[in-house]
Amino acid sequence: MNESNKKSFLQGVLAGILGCLVLLLVFFGIGRFFLGGIGIITGRQVAALGENSFQNLNKLAIIHEKISQDFMEDVEDEAVLDGMYKGMLDSLDDPYSRYYTREEYAELNESNSGSYCGIGALVAQDSKTGKVYIVEAYEGGAAKEAGIVSGDSIVKVDGKSVEKDELEDVVDRMKGREGTTVEVEFYIAKSKTYQTFTMERRSVEVPSVEYQILKKDIGYIQISGFKETTAKQFSEALDKMEEKNIKGLVIDLRDNGGGLLDSVVDMMGRMLPEKKEIVSVKDKNGKGTTYFSENDKTFDKPLVVLVNENTASASEVFSGAVQDYKIGKLVGTTTFGKGIVQTIMGLFDDSAIKLTTAKYYTPNGRNIHKTGLEPDIEVELDEKLQQKGVYSMDEDNQLQKAIQVLQNMI
Repeated sequence: MNESNKKSFLQGVLAGILGCLVLLLVFFGIGRFFLGGIGIITGRQVAALGENSFQNLNKLAIIHEKISQDFMEDVEDEAVLDGMYKGMLDSLDDPYSRYYTREEYAELNESNSGSYCGIGALVAQDSKTGKVYIVEAYEGGAAKEAGIVSGDSIVKVDGKSVEKDELEDVVDRMKGREGTTVEVEFYIAKSKTYQTFTMERRSVEVPSVEYQILKKDIGYIQISGFKETTAKQFSEALDKMEEKNIKGLVIDLRDNGGGLLDSVVDMMGRMLPEKKEIVSVKDKNGKGTTYFSENDKTFDKPLVVLVNENTASASEVFSGAVQDYKIGKLVGTTTFGKGIVQTIMGLFDDSAIKLTTAKYYTPNGRNIHKTGLEPDIEVELDEKLQQKGVYSMDEDNQLQKAIQVLQNMI
């Protein structure tokens, strides 16, 4: 963190803490404040912060008074506080650190559980252009019913452009309570037109693992994300295909933006012998945890992992272990390069913060943040397919190359 960002962060933290204190003193007449069980700020501690701190207190009190008295609309104090908390996290200048309101945190937990309430579509973001596009529309979801297919892209959500937004923020805006609606404008790739739909949010069970056996007894598993249910789905899929005596396996991690570390550790444990290091996580002080394989099953057939520029985070943990142990080959393009770990910390009022807290390292000690993993065999997706958006497995030149590599290994 450079000096300018550090100063901004400290000012944000100070303003946040003192602002909370001011509001609590004004509305509840108390002299101390519990911050998520982290600690207590007393009047004596505030006094010890110095003259500038009281200037900040005075400034915040004035701003709050002006908002309350002069702003033309009614404002809830909770919304003001939420905005302040978000500002504190924004001051870190880290795209992955953020504040979650009570509602947002509940939705996050729902998403990680393997189901969510939204338009019923898996989306990804192009790391170069920022375009948010549809990877898959799920059965029973509003997107599927509207005719949205893989390759279509999202232009606006509730009238606001998504062009400069982080993928997580776009998804958050489309999610919400079951039965509520959201207006989404799409670019339809096939017709090259823009269409806007008012979509009902529904509870959708999200399959994160899909599998099938291809020609010549080659197994194929596509993993869209690492949820609480993913490791179990992956293990079941692999067991079923091994019962069919597959000769080799392609695991497709393209456009997989990551997910839960525990999930990818469990999945990698199914691939490696016991007590093999999968990944190590270290904080800024060099302290951390090393994760090892614990499953008594091992996959010992030829393996190819498909990756691209949107393969990120937990997907790179999986791919990095495959590459380091040489149990398979990576085919595709260089991965995204997210070699850092976020920790979600629940607070006393059921809100939460997410902070970037550590770096992770592959079994060979590599940290791939901002560099990514280079594939063993580089293959760009055909430009015509990129423009087409929707294409079959037979047309997929990256997949066909992966199959060819696997057959040579067999």
